Amino acid sequence: MQSANILLQPGVMPRLLQGLWVTIWLAAVSVALSVPVGLVTGWLMTLRNPVIPVIMRIYLDFIRIMPQLALLFIAFYGLARAWNWNLDATGACVFVFVLWGGAELGDLVRGALESIPAIQYESSYMLGLSNWQTFTHVILPQAVRRLLPASVNLATRIVKTTSLATLLGVVEVIKVGQQIIDAHRFDYPAGTLWVYGVIFAMYFVVCWPLSMAARYLEKRWANE
Repeated sequence: MQSANILLQPGVMPRLLQGLWVTIWLAAVSVALSVPVGLVTGWLMTLRNPVIPVIMRIYLDFIRIMPQLALLFIAFYGLARAWNWNLDATGACVFVFVLWGGAELGDLVRGALESIPAIQYESSYMLGLSNWQTFTHVILPQAVRRLLPASVNLATRIVKTTSLATLLGVVEVIKVGQQIIDAHRFDYPAGTLWVYGVIFAMYFVVCWPLSMAARYLEKRWANE
């Protein structure tokens, strides 16, 4: 139990909380920017066009096939250098997480829109509603109900995936934990368990409410 004293050393908990803030900021920005990308991608996938849906499908398949870590390396060490972008590690992470989150959300949007029965469109047109009125007042509310629980789960996945940012040198909570362990490896050689235990608790505090919200929405709208 003496190794637990590593958490009581000056600056340890404040540094971990600061690293957690970086993680939350990175996830929040990525989620916020993924929403418009996903909405547009999902809408483009439903178009009756011989070209655009195919392009969106290639984009989605490429993002899903490539590991997120490989995408991070491509963005930071490949594209940024090849095209002379002024892109730091944090920017590369946001760029990749938005591409990934937008692709995943786009597929959710496509599925939600295509799951609406055709009779909903036909009934709206019979009532004299225009295409825009049908979409905004009839189709979209139903699609959002089917989309929102899975979207909240996707946000949870983005939060956990931000841990890969440490491999590019971003000083988020995992990186801070590694630095603390290295700095006290001689005084507290068994302190790794306690540091990562606190990090686990921090991720749990952030992700658990999102998981509960998704479960609540699924139960509430299951029979509606």
